[in-house]
Amino acid sequence: MTNVVVVGSQWGDEGKGKIVDWLSERADIVVRFQGGHNAGHTLVIDGVSYKLSLLPSGVVRPGKMGVIGNGVVVDPHALLAEIGRLKAQGVEVTPDNLRIADNATLILSLHRELDGMREDAATNSGANSGTKIGTTRRGIGPAYEDKVGRRAIRFMDLADLDALEGKVESILTHHNALRRGFGAPEVEHKTIMDELTSVADQVLPFRETVWLLLDKERRKGSRILFEGAQGSLLDIDHGTYPFVTSSNTVAGQAAAGSGMGPGSLGYILGITKAYTTRVGEGPFPTELTDEIGQFLGEKGHEFGTVTGRKRRCGWFDAALVRQSVATNGITGIALTKLDVLDGLDELKICVGYTLDGVEIDHLPASQGAQARVEPVYITLEGWKESTVGARRWADLPAQAIKYVRQVEELIGAPVALLSTSPERDDTILVTDPFED
Repeated sequence: MTNVVVVGSQWGDEGKGKIVDWLSERADIVVRFQGGHNAGHTLVIDGVSYKLSLLPSGVVRPGKMGVIGNGVVVDPHALLAEIGRLKAQGVEVTPDNLRIADNATLILSLHRELDGMREDAATNSGANSGTKIGTTRRGIGPAYEDKVGRRAIRFMDLADLDALEGKVESILTHHNALRRGFGAPEVEHKTIMDELTSVADQVLPFRETVWLLLDKERRKGSRILFEGAQGSLLDIDHGTYPFVTSSNTVAGQAAAGSGMGPGSLGYILGITKAYTTRVGEGPFPTELTDEIGQFLGEKGHEFGTVTGRKRRCGWFDAALVRQSVATNGITGIALTKLDVLDGLDELKICVGYTLDGVEIDHLPASQGAQARVEPVYITLEGWKESTVGARRWADLPAQAIKYVRQVEELIGAPVALLSTSPERDDTILVTDPFED
């Protein structure tokens, strides 16, 4: 029996929510292994939309356990608010179906404030400064900084208030020095203690030694689905640095961010949109600012689940996805939003780049070089027929099938699933990732 890791192979927003929900019906446990509430999934089940940003997608399905691993940074107030929103939709999230790693790092109000101050400073320094990242201002990056700096408040610390006093003092020594540099008032010790103690009793029942729980479940033969946030091209090491998120988003982080051994990961499923989108700042070689880019954005409803920000749109970049296939060890891809391409006369796929007149087959790591690359395209014939709701290969136009086959060849990975609408059942299954 295999476990499955779901990762985004582009800059996020590839439609992971639907695919994870589709797979979660066959899984026993769904694990979030990195990121925070800065990314989101929209699930559409029986016509009802559920918007998740921190909670694992499995919590909306009865009988499934959701797990938040140690690689996630958790804002306890945002957690409770999200649980409340789901409750209003009739979904109960309790310690019976949600467990949170006791060694997960907490996001505090001072992290959100620092995030905002840095973005404001970058904005005010000028549009061409190259320092504005376009974060969600939710404190994700500063929380990870404190984790690496070994001064973070962790979930388990809420259970030991005497020790928490000293930990808060330590983190404030660092943050108040930063705040003075921004001309911001210092944060008082009591403010943070009150912030934490006000939620401790509500969130501590979810506390778990996650690595031990998952090891026991693996030995029992439970099927485990690992759910990433963002996309591989936003990985802190392998993405378009510095315009990246603050964690590792590639499949290998599923092991480190949950406490499972790498040999337990199994099938790596890369979610891949049939075109390319990006939210926020940073390089985007195939970006379209013309009427086709507008067409893709409007037809694909390209707005961020969490922030509502408009996504930048462009042609499919096979060179970038090919990199993601390599850095994740992707076994197969789930190709989403093929239906958005319906009606276009022709389609382009980026197969590589030119950099200062020289052809290259991958995006270079240098920020300056990334800004100078020009895409190299091949052109394919489009199709006029609708692919919306197709559930068999026979339902697809011949040119759509040709497009999919070309994508497979160029990225070096086969299509395992093909999604043709936001509805979970509008999916063509080629290979079952959970196959024994």
